[in-house]
Amino acid sequence: MRNYNFSAGPSMLPLAVLEKVKNNLTDYEGTGISVMEMSHRSKPYQAINDRAESLLRELMHIPENYDIIFVQGGASMQFEAIPLNIRKSGKADYVVTGNFAGKAYKEAKKYGDMVETASSADRNFTYIPALKKEMFRPDADYVHICFNNTIFGTRYNAIPDTGNIPLVADISSCILSQEIDVSKFGVLYAGAQKNVGPAGVTIVIVRNDLQDMAADICPTMMKWSTQIKEKSLYNTPPCFSTYVASEVFAWLKDLGGVKAIQKINEEKAALLYDFIDNSDFYTNRVEKPFRSLMNIPFVSPSEELDKKFVEESAKEGLLTLKGHRLVGGMRASVYNAMPVEGIKKLVSFMAKFEKDNK
Repeated sequence: MRNYNFSAGPSMLPLAVLEKVKNNLTDYEGTGISVMEMSHRSKPYQAINDRAESLLRELMHIPENYDIIFVQGGASMQFEAIPLNIRKSGKADYVVTGNFAGKAYKEAKKYGDMVETASSADRNFTYIPALKKEMFRPDADYVHICFNNTIFGTRYNAIPDTGNIPLVADISSCILSQEIDVSKFGVLYAGAQKNVGPAGVTIVIVRNDLQDMAADICPTMMKWSTQIKEKSLYNTPPCFSTYVASEVFAWLKDLGGVKAIQKINEEKAALLYDFIDNSDFYTNRVEKPFRSLMNIPFVSPSEELDKKFVEESAKEGLLTLKGHRLVGGMRASVYNAMPVEGIKKLVSFMAKFEKDNK
């Protein structure tokens, strides 16, 4: 019996995808070799790469004036790639709503005049600050946000209006979990290991007018224009991760696309939030309008009980529920592959644990 993995990443993958990958592991579609052994210049792999791009474009309704690349380095490498690729005035405005938004800002400061325009640190990142386009410098090259905050469990409930300034967003922990209007952004990027596939591949979606602005010091490997020109095949890419991602995209399409999974995700989140809100034992500290669909932190009445909860839940097949050290308590990451049954089992355990420990 498989356990339910509530990890913030690497996260659980759809069982149907894992089974298909297993069947193709040693002999991909009759080629006689594994994708892990395959040349990225070969026709079979180029077909995988093209399929991944086509399916993602369809799922996210990505307009034709945007390019998609699959690169290495994780979302963290894009923290530096962004200020090196979008280079005009050397200025950018950052909204810091959590740990990774803060890291992106810290890395970008090495390359120019970067300003923390707004932050939610004053209330321990439990909300998203109100943003108006007048807050941003008119000569900024871009505005950067983290759309969903994995550690603190918040998300934007609306896309900020930045006027004519390109909006750049880290969507690592919410990509493909809800419908999003790509045309409102200049750049979207996401590491794979939460909603897309195994770690190793990073998705970057770049609007055409932002592709040829790179600073002279930008490394060739980090230039979006390099990767776009070579269709993500400039050097040996993370072939296996991209292949698994393509199968996840196909699984999601068969399910009914992003609109269908969003409805399921809202159902899952409501089950858990409703239970927490109706309990006098568990607490979620995030302000309700900004609660994440994907990452749900909560605490019990004491650190000792938190520790006991994590230990006992693991014995029941509910894995990786320990909260991040910056928040404490527990955190249930309920990405696309987490079935409703997993949430129901978690809620049932939470009810029993509350009854036994009051």
